[in-house]
Amino acid sequence: MASLTSREPVEVRQLGGGDTAAAFAVRLDDGAVVFAKTAPPSMPGAIEAEAASLAWLAEPGTVAVPAVLGHSDRWLVTEHVEAAVPTAAAAEELGRGLARLHAAGAPAFGAAPPGGPADAWIGLAPMRNETAADWPTFYAEHRVEPYLRRAVDSGALSAADGAVVSQVCADLDRLAGPVEPPARLHGDLWSGNVHWGADRAWLIDPAAHGGHRETDLAMLHLFGCPHLDRIVAAYQEVHPLADGWRDRIALHQLFPLLVHAVLFGGGYGAQAARAARAALRAG
Repeated sequence: MASLTSREPVEVRQLGGGDTAAAFAVRLDDGAVVFAKTAPPSMPGAIEAEAASLAWLAEPGTVAVPAVLGHSDRWLVTEHVEAAVPTAAAAEELGRGLARLHAAGAPAFGAAPPGGPADAWIGLAPMRNETAADWPTFYAEHRVEPYLRRAVDSGALSAADGAVVSQVCADLDRLAGPVEPPARLHGDLWSGNVHWGADRAWLIDPAAHGGHRETDLAMLHLFGCPHLDRIVAAYQEVHPLADGWRDRIALHQLFPLLVHAVLFGGGYGAQAARAARAALRAG
């Protein structure tokens, strides 16, 4: 890890983290503190994908993203940001910045970040970045359907509920709302990947790709987020969402719910089925 920063670690403190990696705050010999994480061998390419995602999200300069200081196939070293209490002002800045990030665009739906692998990850789940001509095709073929098959095969989703999800895929042209250009997405923007610093919110652990901007907003709604109303209101000031976007939240939550159903079981399969039915009713 020292070779990644050209400085020697003198103190290492393990941090609490998610279920995908071990994370550490590392004090270097010049007094600087950096953040370091390592991915398990079962997730090949995960570090490469995250480093490329962070660089791509940082490129427009619209949102706070930890700077990548170095990486290898096993280690990622970034700027360290001390956690702080979420504030309304930081939430509003995040909303405005997220709107501008999305507007920075992507080459295509499903496009990976420059230098990033097509085979990436969302949490512990593989996520293939394969381009498509339009968002309904991309979302059905490269997000929903792979996990739909796994959820039904594993018993996390009944065959009857699986048929409802399949109907959503068949009707996506109708359900997707107004056509929009590919947006530059964080891609896994649940509340745990919004890191609140002293004066602003930082985006971490991205699964970036070209997608529909409503997806990031739907992810923020999935498990709740501090000051979410402020985030959305500030977003709307900069780049208003298309009419009916709230009715499409369930549609955009379908993929992460299917991923959770496959990985964790429990009630996520039933929740995915409810989201599919809600998407069909809203359309």
